[in-house]
Amino acid sequence: MEAQSPWLDDDQRDLWQALLTVVIALPAALDRQLQRDAGISNFEYGVLARLSAAGEATMRLGDLARLCDSTLPRLSKAMDRFEARDWVARRPDPGDGRYTLATLTDAGRQKLVESAPEHVAQVKRLVFDPLTAAQRRHLETALTRIAATVRRELEGG
Repeated sequence: MEAQSPWLDDDQRDLWQALLTVVIALPAALDRQLQRDAGISNFEYGVLARLSAAGEATMRLGDLARLCDSTLPRLSKAMDRFEARDWVARRPDPGDGRYTLATLTDAGRQKLVESAPEHVAQVKRLVFDPLTAAQRRHLETALTRIAATVRRELEGG
């Protein structure tokens, strides 16, 4: 049996370098645009967007952290900033007081609505416009598989 090389082959290396550029540079470009146009980070925008999509714009913080691929401490710091700006209200979960619920306020929804047009335009320019419809479908399939594998690894599985 032939031993496997500990190195990436040329095709793997090229793909890995392109993926690293996307993983590192894309969030930086989105952060730069959102900071310039809305005064928030890409992470903060994502938190507001996920809360807005939740039933009654409310979620348990632990669930929200998982959806945002965040730790609870990082999310809690964002929640502190959001509460200070009246974008989010936190309260104990009436169904189970061990959990905390976050609810997007009207001011938070307004911040999201105001921030969305330039952000969405930037996402389209950087991610969708360079690709054909077929390339977008293939990328979605590939990234969904990679994301599932990474999440399993992070969950210890």
